[in-house]
Amino acid sequence: MEVNIDLNKSIEQNAANYYDKAKKSKKKLAGAIKALDQAKNELSKFEKERGKIIIHIEKDLELKEKEKEKKEKRKSFWYDKFRWFFASNGMLVVGGRDATSNDILIKKYMENSDLVFHTEAPGSPFFLIKTEGKEVPPEVLEETATATATFSRAWKQGIGYTEVYWVLPPQVSKTPESGEYISKGAFMIRGKRNYFKPALKLSVGILEDGRLMAGPPESIRVNCKNVLKIEKGSEKKAAICKKIVAKIGGSIDECEHILPAGNFKIAK
Repeated sequence: MEVNIDLNKSIEQNAANYYDKAKKSKKKLAGAIKALDQAKNELSKFEKERGKIIIHIEKDLELKEKEKEKKEKRKSFWYDKFRWFFASNGMLVVGGRDATSNDILIKKYMENSDLVFHTEAPGSPFFLIKTEGKEVPPEVLEETATATATFSRAWKQGIGYTEVYWVLPPQVSKTPESGEYISKGAFMIRGKRNYFKPALKLSVGILEDGRLMAGPPESIRVNCKNVLKIEKGSEKKAAICKKIVAKIGGSIDECEHILPAGNFKIAK
């Protein structure tokens, strides 16, 4: 190793100069070691955070994959394209979603043993109680009247009550009176009507097979687990469905599909 000596300085001065340089180098080395330790700590923290992010992403992907598998495995039913729920006695109740599905429901799926529900005001789905020839208890009539009112325009308009009636299938016809016209999704109702004036009420829950179901609180309470009561509010459908799914499960798409048009809030 070469050593540079300043001939203009004494041996003691040269030694002192090298001593000072050594001290400075030692400080720089200590600073470099400290900086290296800090860098190692930061890298360690980053690796931990990166690991957490990777685990979160993997779990999210796993949940999405499981949800996809559930959807693929889940049995489909003819009434999936309509509004539907199971009444408190287990009877299937099916309703239209719009003019087209109203037409299809009545023309294709209405049977003579069914009971047919509609609101007195326009803008209502038709609902069918699929009785299969069995007697319908009064509470199921009330539940179906509530659903018919709740899934009508009344919810979106913020109306608390609306008049609903039920009739028998032979009273429902697509044939208008002379000189009259029947629009798509509408039908002529002839004969006696049986009236209700239900309050609009809605709950959402999870069936045993994992499907979300929306309908009258009495029906949902009996048939579902993880039940939430829903009221008219200020939140849009997409926003409220995120909260519903976070609380009870299901998928956001499925939730949006089963709720009526309008705004919502989760009841306390």
